[in-house]
Amino acid sequence: MAGLVPPGVAPVPADASKTAPTKPEEKVDYKNLTCPVPFEEINREIFMSLKQETFEGLRFDFTKGLNQKFSLSHSVFMGPTEVPSQSAETIKIPTAHYEFGANYIDPNLMLIGRVLTDGRLTARVKWDLTENLTVKANAQLTNEPHMSHGIFNFDYKGKDFRSQFQMGNGALLGASYIQSVTQHLSLGGEVFWAGQHRKSGLGYAARYETDKMVATGQVASTGMVLLGYVQKVSEKVSLATDFMYNYMSKDVTASVGYDYILRQCRLRGKIDSNGCTSAYLEERLNMGLNFILSAELDHKKKDYKFGFGLTVG
Repeated sequence: MAGLVPPGVAPVPADASKTAPTKPEEKVDYKNLTCPVPFEEINREIFMSLKQETFEGLRFDFTKGLNQKFSLSHSVFMGPTEVPSQSAETIKIPTAHYEFGANYIDPNLMLIGRVLTDGRLTARVKWDLTENLTVKANAQLTNEPHMSHGIFNFDYKGKDFRSQFQMGNGALLGASYIQSVTQHLSLGGEVFWAGQHRKSGLGYAARYETDKMVATGQVASTGMVLLGYVQKVSEKVSLATDFMYNYMSKDVTASVGYDYILRQCRLRGKIDSNGCTSAYLEERLNMGLNFILSAELDHKKKDYKFGFGLTVG
């Protein structure tokens, strides 16, 4: 009777565990590695969730396209601005300014310029010389002494690596390199020299990513240690966290946040170990019309910021 098998049930071989197929180990094809993200964008998914562009007051942005490549923009901002203070309390003064901008966007060339009523002038240039070599420039001119600056970047994109050389005013020199080690892991480093301030620095970074998560780590000789992690719960929901530690000043900050994309809006928020909570909502009212709500609560400093805006175009 012990050898009988109930009808409809197939007998299981005694050596089934030995005959069951095993999943072959994934081998790394070092000749066909993917190109990593730029070194300066190694934390872009984390910043998207945890570094919202919160503001206080009223903001209105209008963009008018003149043709497929050229457009003009107008921005109005009214709200308080924080000023440096020796006391623990935050001091704010009411401000308002208007910004006029011009944009030229081509598949190989991008020109962006902004001028503000307070006299500041900013310009950005991105020019793809070849499929692999890109030149970028950022400049700002202002009436304040020693506040004007300019930076040039030369980016080279290889098959499985990226490199960048940077130079700017104040005898600023910098270079970075990032290399794909496997299909998911990339390692990189950077070095800079600020001749005007006689300061130099060296940093290392690692990035591991799959279809569901991104993990990053950075260490710099300036004393900064940064760890970040993003989990993609679904196509619309992402959860993020980061940990920042400065072993020279002994400052430690940790934060957790979310990024929720709905059919008509996008909601992002975070809370950090200092008790600061923020949220940023972008609601699409109609085609080319977006409504923005921004809030940031810092109970420790008793600083509360609320803003709303409208974007047209």
